[in-house]
Amino acid sequence: MTDLSITVLPEQPSDEPAIERLVARTFGPGRFARTAYRLRENNPHVRELSFTAYIGTMLVGSVRLSPLVIGEAPALLLGPLTVEPPFRSHGIGRRLIERSLEAAKEAGAKLVLLVGDEPYYGRMGFLRIPQGQVTLPGPVDPDRVLVCPLDSAGIEGVAGAVRPGYQLAEAVGA
Repeated sequence: MTDLSITVLPEQPSDEPAIERLVARTFGPGRFARTAYRLRENNPHVRELSFTAYIGTMLVGSVRLSPLVIGEAPALLLGPLTVEPPFRSHGIGRRLIERSLEAAKEAGAKLVLLVGDEPYYGRMGFLRIPQGQVTLPGPVDPDRVLVCPLDSAGIEGVAGAVRPGYQLAEAVGA
């Protein structure tokens, strides 16, 4: 299984049931208590910026982006990112993230936030945000709050409470 033929595609409405099953299997019921889940609750992801990974006809991975506001700055929340356990360590997650960041940048987004491991996400441009610069609506390890600037402005002036954003135009700064 060293040479997998992986196809990354824009998420389609018909992918929804398979994605929900995959997220339930990989994150379990504890996902509902996580701070990142609180930001996604009642805040639909942007389907145009969300992607799936297939091997043949089998969905093996998914990444979603949802609109946020950090203080007054429009942003996107990356997650959930999930890959079927037998297919991890094959670069599927990285391909999904890179494609979603590319689409977000093309759409005019300036910043993507996530809660995750810096050694993994740092390889794709995510940086730890200085402690205390942002506040999330629940407990979170500040070392796991990461941002990926998509333009030359970086994270200058990005500070404050992180809250759900409800429109794509708001999320991409249009």
